[in-house]
Amino acid sequence: MDNRIDAIYGRQSIDKKDSISIESQFEFCRYELKGGEGKEYKDKGYSGKNIDRPDFQRLLGDIKAGLIKRVVVYKLDRISRSIVDFVKLMEIFKQYNVEFVSCTEKFDTSTPMGRAMLNICIVFAQLERESIQMRVTDAFYSRCAKGYYMRGRAAYGFDLEPIVMDGIKTKKLVENAEMDYVEMMFEMYGEPETSYGDITRYFTTQDILVYGKTLKRGFLGQLLRNPVYVQADMDIYEYFKAQGVKIESPPELFTGDYSCYLYQGREGEEPILVIAPHKGRIPSALWLAVQHKLSQNTTFQNGRKCHNTWLAGKIKCGCCGYALTSQNAANGVTYLHCKQRSENKGCQGAGTLTKQVLEQAVYAEMVKKMRVFQTLKGGKTESYNPKLTAARAALAKTESEIEKLLDTLSGANPTLLQYANSRIEELDGQRQVQAKLVADLTANSVSSSQVESISGYLRDWESVDFDDKRRVLDTLVSQVRATSEQVVIHWKL
Repeated sequence: MDNRIDAIYGRQSIDKKDSISIESQFEFCRYELKGGEGKEYKDKGYSGKNIDRPDFQRLLGDIKAGLIKRVVVYKLDRISRSIVDFVKLMEIFKQYNVEFVSCTEKFDTSTPMGRAMLNICIVFAQLERESIQMRVTDAFYSRCAKGYYMRGRAAYGFDLEPIVMDGIKTKKLVENAEMDYVEMMFEMYGEPETSYGDITRYFTTQDILVYGKTLKRGFLGQLLRNPVYVQADMDIYEYFKAQGVKIESPPELFTGDYSCYLYQGREGEEPILVIAPHKGRIPSALWLAVQHKLSQNTTFQNGRKCHNTWLAGKIKCGCCGYALTSQNAANGVTYLHCKQRSENKGCQGAGTLTKQVLEQAVYAEMVKKMRVFQTLKGGKTESYNPKLTAARAALAKTESEIEKLLDTLSGANPTLLQYANSRIEELDGQRQVQAKLVADLTANSVSSSQVESISGYLRDWESVDFDDKRRVLDTLVSQVRATSEQVVIHWKL
């Protein structure tokens, strides 16, 4: 015999004219019980957004104690307005063999039809909830695309100022005195020899606080990556375009007069870049140089910890392209071996190659390269990079050809359509390669100050420390393919 009892639950958020009182709810529930008695649980003044309510928790405790056989409510939303919570509650009811009845909606989980109707109700409630979320999300990204300020706290170095854009009230960023410190961070990190630690130590010794606290490396790293500080010109446009970012603002707005916002895209979609209504402080050349250095930071750390040559991470077997690893011999010589040959004999190897000989060969080629580069650069401006100019021209030509082919697709015959689609696919592959090259070259542009710094290091190479040698190598070289017979260097310049 089942000695468990029925439970009646009622909830009322606040007293108002159009809300049904808990007593009225109980009357409906007693009628459903057809004269039977039920233990009453009630929560007055509590929202249905969650189940953190005193008497409801008491009801759950009694259910888990095996005292309740059926829960009766006036309406489904008296239990919870959260679909997630409601589904969890239904699992609890099922676990403890407790039936659930909603008087006005005629749900009775003791019957198959009642269970089916309850599931249908849950599905439609979830659909409505997701539709509301989608509308909110669409509204958010619509405002993002128009350049409205959609963040919370202003980025360091800025205050928020109310403005009206297209008849909509929003805010824009306005520089404050702290922006001088932001500029200092970018300028210091833009120097090849300066690290996070150098900057944080300088700020500490100078008693410069950030939001009232000492500057931390994590905060510094986030700040240096934020494009909200940059003067958004065509270099910035090309850089983010090559990264696959969705750029909402047209190219003609990237004049350097204003900065930009980078918003995270919807789930599964690319980020969004838009021109912002505030002015940037950091020149694009400096901002891009900092991004390049940031992207190489992990390489420096790994090289310092794991290798004993400043060529580590760059040197590859000239035969198969696998990495070269070092091994110290008893005679004091460090030999370089093909990793693939060492592991599975899958390569004939790089021959007899030593670290000392390869380092000297690469150093000599870097000296020659910088001598030629300085001669060619001459009186050009710091931002000039012939490879970047050529890459941009090639990319523009490819994109133009793709657009022309797309125009021919409308009304084309099957033969022409097949050719156009095939050619577009081929060109799109080229476009992706060219776009990546433009991004790399934009970030890797070497300024006159960097050229002078690198030349200084090369002139005094024997006294330059390990980390600075790695930085010079990384600025100039993308890869070194070597054997005992030949050394091929792939330059970034």
